[in-house]
Amino acid sequence: MKLSGAKILVESLKREGVEVIFGYPGGVVLPTFDALYDAPIKFILVRHEQAAAHAADGYARATGKVGVCLATSGPGATNLVTGIATAYMDSIPMVAITGQVKTTLIGNDAFQEADVTGITRPITKHNYLVKNVEDLSLIIKEAFYIASTGRPGPVLIDLPVDVQFAETEFHYPAEVLIRSYKPTYAGHPGQIKKAAREISRSKKPIIYAGGGVITSGAALELKALAEKIEAPVTMTLMGLGAFPQTHELSLGMLGMHGTAYANHAIMESDLIIAVGARFDDRVTGRLDVFAPGAKVIHIDIDPASVSKNVEVDIPIVGDAKNILTELNKIVKKPDTAAWLKQVHEWKQHHPLRYHDPDGAMIKPQYVVEQIYEVTKDKDAVICTEVGQNQMWAAQFYKYTQPRSFVSSGGLGTMGFGFPAAIGAKLGCPEKVVFDIAGDGSIQMNIQELATAVINKIPVKVAILNNGYLGMVRQWQQLFYKKRYSSTRLPHIPDFVKVAEAYGAVGMRITKKHEVRQALEKALSIDNVVFMDFIVEEEENVLPMVPTGEAINKMIMLEHLIGSLA
Repeated sequence: MKLSGAKILVESLKREGVEVIFGYPGGVVLPTFDALYDAPIKFILVRHEQAAAHAADGYARATGKVGVCLATSGPGATNLVTGIATAYMDSIPMVAITGQVKTTLIGNDAFQEADVTGITRPITKHNYLVKNVEDLSLIIKEAFYIASTGRPGPVLIDLPVDVQFAETEFHYPAEVLIRSYKPTYAGHPGQIKKAAREISRSKKPIIYAGGGVITSGAALELKALAEKIEAPVTMTLMGLGAFPQTHELSLGMLGMHGTAYANHAIMESDLIIAVGARFDDRVTGRLDVFAPGAKVIHIDIDPASVSKNVEVDIPIVGDAKNILTELNKIVKKPDTAAWLKQVHEWKQHHPLRYHDPDGAMIKPQYVVEQIYEVTKDKDAVICTEVGQNQMWAAQFYKYTQPRSFVSSGGLGTMGFGFPAAIGAKLGCPEKVVFDIAGDGSIQMNIQELATAVINKIPVKVAILNNGYLGMVRQWQQLFYKKRYSSTRLPHIPDFVKVAEAYGAVGMRITKKHEVRQALEKALSIDNVVFMDFIVEEEENVLPMVPTGEAINKMIMLEHLIGSLA
């Protein structure tokens, strides 16, 4: 049976189990949109292509499936770029499909032409420019395979309009064989034995877990290891949810805005067991003094990440779930009693806290704590924007399940949270989905209120409204003598009216005693809810490691306001 390229695309997406596509139409993708008209795939029309990429990303993070977005050529495709880069930095499986001008016009500066494969080459795991309709079904099969295997990432397919019109026999391949791409899934047995021996000899081990634990589905194996060897566990921003933060061995997040006890523990450890983490600069701080007395075991599926930033003593390349399963069979418990006592003392002396002497203003941390209280017994996904709101969400919400925290880590993309929440809710309709936002970030994709309302996607948005671009303002306060250059937001819109204009529900909360009531009311409403929490203007995210410092050299709350009783 002969099919057009557009119909081959749609039929191939069906074979890959695609349930939803996020996107925006345009001239050179009209053949594909015509084929989608009768397809059993839900299409979500966003109001900006960047939101399509973020929504596909949020869908992928929340479900573990490949997210799919679709845009036209030129500006449609380039509007996807920030979202593709966001997914690339955080290793999120995504297939982005873009229209392109006719193959005969490529390179001629045709209307709405852009070299999308060239533009996205540095921010995709792989990309394709389809020049022959006979190659299309294999390319789609390869794209989904590459996006979802090994270290996941976005793959782009650039599809010229004449290829969409062209016809050929449709055969969808049953499997993929790419000679140059063969991810390693089984860890080397000798290296696993070396790791087990090193762990048994250690006195101060710490497990450092990243997003790879969640990608691998290795949370239970990680918990089993921690409990077997009685070692504390700290997580990266992307690793939150990989280990329950209510567990006595949890140290929460480490790094620039991590807990003081996590930072002290990793710096004083004699063995770091890194699982699915990449030792990025926000975690390590000043590299030449990072964990000076520690040996490093690094478990990661991406060999390029091993010894990239921190020299590793025992590398184990492979899938985290497989490797931890084998390690748990042979590892023997070291004597960690004295170490756990020291870690407990750090936790007692340096808890996460904030200064609220009279309760006159709403503290943003309090809002996050209350979101936790109203959702802790529910199946919830917490999405964030980027900035102070993101760090408070990381610090003051206790994540206990994988895929319960959705945030832009590597790229730090403002405007990510709201469309990502839409994608997460579509992927997990039975879950409560919150977007914890800032008044700056939420305005970057606020037009997606229309997408959420029209498609009946009842996400809840908690705006921590401090009238500033808060994280940048914090740096200006601490390091630029409070010279608040272009960080004040003096013309904040009325978020209640904006929400209502789109058909959503808006609330403004100005008093502390109203916070819990507003959150509970929002959960009872079957609609999108924008909650505008008017919070303390100059509240800071603490602890904070200044740039260029070791991660145990933190600015603490008491440094700014004096010792608290």
